[in-house]
Amino acid sequence: MNDRRVPVFNSLILFCACLTILTVFQWEAAAQDGNHAALKPNSHLSAMELKIWNDPAFKKQFAESYLAEIEIEPRVTVEERDQMQKVLELISSDQMGEAAKLLEASRNDASSAVFDFTLANIYFQQDKLDQAVTVYQAAVQKYPKFRRAWKNLGVIYIRLGDFVKAAPALTKVIELGGGDAVTYGLLGYAYSSIENYISAESAYRMAILLDPPTMDWKMGLARSFFKQERYAEAAALCGQLLKGKPERADLWLLQANAYIGLNQPMKAAENYELVDRLGESTSDSLNMLGDIYINEELFDLAVDTYIRAMDLNRNGKPDRAIRSAKVLAARGAMEETKRLIERIESQYGDQIETDARKDLLKLRARLAVASGASGEEVKVLEQIVELDPLDGEALILLGQNSSRNGDVEKAIYYYERAANIEGYEADAKVRQAQLLVGQGKYDEALPLLRRAQQVNPRDNVQTYLEEVERVAKTRS
Repeated sequence: MNDRRVPVFNSLILFCACLTILTVFQWEAAAQDGNHAALKPNSHLSAMELKIWNDPAFKKQFAESYLAEIEIEPRVTVEERDQMQKVLELISSDQMGEAAKLLEASRNDASSAVFDFTLANIYFQQDKLDQAVTVYQAAVQKYPKFRRAWKNLGVIYIRLGDFVKAAPALTKVIELGGGDAVTYGLLGYAYSSIENYISAESAYRMAILLDPPTMDWKMGLARSFFKQERYAEAAALCGQLLKGKPERADLWLLQANAYIGLNQPMKAAENYELVDRLGESTSDSLNMLGDIYINEELFDLAVDTYIRAMDLNRNGKPDRAIRSAKVLAARGAMEETKRLIERIESQYGDQIETDARKDLLKLRARLAVASGASGEEVKVLEQIVELDPLDGEALILLGQNSSRNGDVEKAIYYYERAANIEGYEADAKVRQAQLLVGQGKYDEALPLLRRAQQVNPRDNVQTYLEEVERVAKTRS
């Protein structure tokens, strides 16, 4: 009975297809007769819709829609079916190696893509990802509509971090009718990873539509908003998700970053503090919180936060903490700078590398200058020069200190040393020239200023040079 139905059904499909194709020819004939659209102008369709309706490609697709869709699974011959039965028996008895050998011996250019697909699955299960990719590719080359092969290929590309190749593979799955939530979600992840955030947003929206309970898709959507600098939407979506998941630290952090983008730093600070109460703070989140407190001139809170960040990063380097100390010093928060420096030195000790130690010594020199302890400043600067004899900045500071104390000869010695170091010649010569001008030695100062301008031309130095030249002329 079924054998009779198949030809009758196929004949009916063929008749419908022919009827549709005939209609297409009629449309085309009408267009050639001067009709711009097969549908009359008074149709309820818009001009754009009429254009789509009469597009040749659309007509062809519509005609083909009467035919059964080509299968998305490759066929196997009777012999191949028997061979696959043996393979499946080996797989069911957990003899993966034997199953792989049988498939490797059976597959060739003419064999069914099912052989390639099954072998690739075994490689995938054995975590032989590169081999699996090669065989999946062979399967889809043999049978381009092999949806399961495309999907597994896309998943492996995600595993390998090759998101550029993952995106088209997963898109192919969707084109072939496999648009489930996971496929859309993975496609969103792939697009996010290659910084195509608009496409990622679309994919995540589809994943959410098909699978509303899964949080990962909503997080992906929120991140895509953030990456597009749509901070208000990112913050609002995070707020909605936090109502149901207040324990999610990643949501609080993402919303905090969105608040920073919206120039609402104290709202961000509240989020960072909440994350800390959840016990989910990282050194990065605490450092960000400390930076917010500095900008709000809450220096004590900033130092407390930086110290907490250091406690979470005991095996790391002190560079981030030193940078924070420099910012504090620049803001004039000398007591807070001192407290942070002392903690850095006590916590990292001998782990502090030469460049970092120089930075700390320079900060201590600034603290000494601020407190009026010039003797301590000199001691610190000498330590810096001992660590690095080519530190031009420290040599210039030593020259300035000697100049303030009236030791002209020593000051010139330091300035001349600094002038021989690349990058510091101009500043050192200007400082030495200023010292000579203070002694009334204008003629000696002028060559130094002219050389400084040759090395690094600056408007303020040029103005000073011209003034010294005028004074020198009046004295001659």
